[in-house]
Amino acid sequence: MQRGLRIGIDTGGTFTDIVCVDSTTGTMQVTKVATTSANPAVGLAHGVRAVLQHMGASVDDVAGLAHGTTVATNALLQGAIDSLGLIVTTGFRHILEIARQSVPDGYGNSYFWVKPERLVPLHLVCEVGGRLNFKGEELRPLDDTSAVAAARFFRSRGIRAVGVCLLHSYADGRHERRVRDILNSEYPDCVVSLSCEVLPEYREYERAVTTLVDAFVKPHMAYYLRRVKRELGASLGAKPFLVMQSSGGVMSAEQVVRKPIMTALSGPAAGALGSAVIAEITGFRDLVTLDAGGTSTDLCLIEDGKPHVTNSGSVGPFPVRIPMINVETIGTGGGSIAWISREGHLKVGPRSAGAEPGPMCYPKGGDEPTLTDANLVLGRIPAALIGGGIALNLQRARDGLAALAIRLGRHMTVEQLAEGIVEIANWNQVNRIRQMTIQRGLDPRTFALLSFGGAGPAQSAAVMDLLGMSACLVPPNPGNLSAFGLLAVDWRTDQIVTKVMHQDAIELGTLASLYAQLENEALVSLERDGIDPGRIRLVREADMRYAGQSMEVRVVAPVGTVDAQFLARLIEEFHAAHLRLFGYNYTGEQKIEFVNLCVSGFGLIEHPQLPELEPRPGITPLRKGTRPVYFGGAFRDTPVYERSALSRGFGLEGPAVIEEYGSTTVVFRDQHLEVDRHGVLVIRRKRLAEVGEAAQ
Repeated sequence: MQRGLRIGIDTGGTFTDIVCVDSTTGTMQVTKVATTSANPAVGLAHGVRAVLQHMGASVDDVAGLAHGTTVATNALLQGAIDSLGLIVTTGFRHILEIARQSVPDGYGNSYFWVKPERLVPLHLVCEVGGRLNFKGEELRPLDDTSAVAAARFFRSRGIRAVGVCLLHSYADGRHERRVRDILNSEYPDCVVSLSCEVLPEYREYERAVTTLVDAFVKPHMAYYLRRVKRELGASLGAKPFLVMQSSGGVMSAEQVVRKPIMTALSGPAAGALGSAVIAEITGFRDLVTLDAGGTSTDLCLIEDGKPHVTNSGSVGPFPVRIPMINVETIGTGGGSIAWISREGHLKVGPRSAGAEPGPMCYPKGGDEPTLTDANLVLGRIPAALIGGGIALNLQRARDGLAALAIRLGRHMTVEQLAEGIVEIANWNQVNRIRQMTIQRGLDPRTFALLSFGGAGPAQSAAVMDLLGMSACLVPPNPGNLSAFGLLAVDWRTDQIVTKVMHQDAIELGTLASLYAQLENEALVSLERDGIDPGRIRLVREADMRYAGQSMEVRVVAPVGTVDAQFLARLIEEFHAAHLRLFGYNYTGEQKIEFVNLCVSGFGLIEHPQLPELEPRPGITPLRKGTRPVYFGGAFRDTPVYERSALSRGFGLEGPAVIEEYGSTTVVFRDQHLEVDRHGVLVIRRKRLAEVGEAAQ
């Protein structure tokens, strides 16, 4: 009898995390393998085979695979963008040069900020004749001759990918599609992306950049997915293979190849979705998630059990307008290198040792000390990681830190320097969390911190203390939560159209027709991937603003008939959303405008659940042992527990170390830990823990 196994695969910069869930029994198995940076598909296939071996399963038992990847992001950030062209409407050749009148970190940074290199240099931008107005009406027909000349120009220079962004193509894409036909005829080897398909919204700059990013990563994504299929082999490669989108849904590999921009930040999005599951089962519905891996830390706000979603994100310095879970990344991870700035200050990250060569303490580690080396010297992580799979060299880590201390020119011990490195890393995370919360008018003390990733739990309880947060949560298998999140999300497709309508000129018939068109497109997209129509759910949204504003607020639109009552409820929801976001609104004072209409289609799947632990009353878990751990200027003999031995309801007072496959949790002095019914570690400051116990 086949078992219906579903496998989630999250490829990070250092490790590839695998989670396998048996949909019939709920049994879960996790594993972690080194990411093969030269060809991540090799590590992926190795991890899948390893987890099947642990489950005692065969390829026939696999129902499907889901994958979170940063291939699209890495291709843009690390690749040389030297084979990309752009086609625009005559007169708009300088669209990338002009960009937007904005400077990162405000205009106070304008003296120091240098505009990033354009995705396409000016000499590789071609103009074509023809013109539509904002309603999609043709003012001048497309000039085929200029389009043919552009195709031949790119062919003569070996430009392998071209983005097409013509004026007002969001209203009607016929001119762009004609340009693609000409490119395919004149230069069939060229990869083409059309803005009317990638992002049918107004705002030419963002539309052009998003289209260019899609065009650039298309060949990279297609090549990567072919390698994945080849490494998996014929049997596994024939199984349904889904890829995580930045928006928090999955789509088939075939659709990803057609529109790879949707996966730009898919890995971090999976962690946020897994965190939403933890928020639901623990009752901590307001969370800041902290996903610390080997290279970086991803942070996300979850309010009322749902992660924040934005359509105004970026990939590196390039703004892209696609639905994405709002994840912020800082260059602090286990492999972050400790170094000395030109001013003589100690810094941690963003440079990372990654998986190769890795921290100094790794078997083939690098020559610069990292955060992992510091934690090893302090005794906070064990002498071997990944269940003993990676033996760590303590002496090499100490030697590296001692050399750094000499260069730093301070009279300090190796342990003091290591503690300083950890403290700097903690404050890097604290400062970004403050920006995410306080700058939005949120009090971080009302949030809990959900820590996961291989490197997160060793330090996150200290981050919780620095911010005064209500608790620090560490889920089971924290190093694999992102991979688990891949199995906890639905299929998703997003459709959007720009239709600017003032409140006094809204045509309900047009509104109903556009929503019906978007809903049909979403249904067709999901049914193409084999989703049963009975498991499809459609959600309407609208981007709205007060007349005169330049930016919009996305709100959920009511279901049912599009009539006067529908419109009144939607406008009321916009006023309420504006009040929540900005602290004020203009109800009854200012008219609104529609800008974009949106429909998201969801193909509902069975979500895995975390099993509950069996209560073991009267049984106290035995310690795994003790070891000296450095806290507050001295080594202290600290109890060490194996996480699998901790029973439901078990509590302890810090300091303590909890070890498991893939991660280590440190409980600091004046902190209390308790294990909840699902095995989630809940760490609080002692005073808060006492208040919680008294309330019970």
